[in-house]
Amino acid sequence: MQLNDILNHTSEWLKGTGPHSDIVISSRLRLARNIEKLPFPHWASKKQGKSVLEMIQDAVGKSDLLNKMTVFILEDQDAVDKQFLVERHLMSYEHAQKTNSKAVIVDDDEVVSIMINEEDHIRAQVMQSGFNLIEAWNVINKIDDALAKELPFAFSGEWGYLTACPTNAGTGMRGSVMLHLPALVMTKQINQVLAAIAKLSFTTRGLYGEGTQATGNFFQISNQVSLGQSETDIIQSINNLIRQIIEQEGQCRETLLASNRGMLEDKISRSFGILKSAHIITSQETTELLSLVRLGCDLGIIKDINRRHVNELFLLIQPAHLQKIENKKFASQERDIKRAELIRKKFEK
Repeated sequence: MQLNDILNHTSEWLKGTGPHSDIVISSRLRLARNIEKLPFPHWASKKQGKSVLEMIQDAVGKSDLLNKMTVFILEDQDAVDKQFLVERHLMSYEHAQKTNSKAVIVDDDEVVSIMINEEDHIRAQVMQSGFNLIEAWNVINKIDDALAKELPFAFSGEWGYLTACPTNAGTGMRGSVMLHLPALVMTKQINQVLAAIAKLSFTTRGLYGEGTQATGNFFQISNQVSLGQSETDIIQSINNLIRQIIEQEGQCRETLLASNRGMLEDKISRSFGILKSAHIITSQETTELLSLVRLGCDLGIIKDINRRHVNELFLLIQPAHLQKIENKKFASQERDIKRAELIRKKFEK
């Protein structure tokens, strides 16, 4: 698989399928692992980092489960290619910085990606569309077992898996769920919800994870600590919290339809109208407007538009995707023009 092949593929997390996919965009599980007797990436020498990269590549090549995945060496990718991988949620923004001895390994379906030499030697993640952490666990558990057969992981009987950040020690697991919560935002209940989440030792981030703010009414909620909890405990606690948020968002949508349908239809129709006619538009404005169009599709206010196609637009309008589609680098204002052109063509279809 080549990097450009990914461009014509729908990412797993954007398919708009799976349980509660009107509210839950995606579910993700990530495992942090390190190789024993070798320093964590931030303390490793260039030679040690290269050795880790080679060890993990070799382990993947020996595994029947993993050997058909594609390895992208980050030093071989230009800035647009690296941003493209970040936009597709196949690696973190941090991983795209200082790319010596770093790689990301991706399967053809974009369900699995494995970052090498990010904060830990291995950051393996599995993405599923909709509210589906159990299926994500079934997949990532097999990947973990396959890697453990070939690599000696750093493990303590007292502390569990050893990680660069102490909050990841223990199981090394972080679970996260991406939610679309426009009704909670419109009814001004979102701050109350986010405050309650923080008190329960969960964290809330934006569309692209750590260091990003919530835009387009998207909120990524994940556990903060894995030490002292089993994988089952972590998944159960996340599931319990997300079910409550899904219920609250659903109730707010019903309330808006019942008491403020005219206002809701107007906001959604205006957003749709701007997207269909704009000739210059930023990625932030597009994301905000697409959020309302997506809500309109889910509520039946906008008809004959597939949720999956709206989901795909959230990705295609990002800077690196626009440049990959056109096979050309653009300045910011040029991207704003190309973005508007792409959206008009998509909605014309």
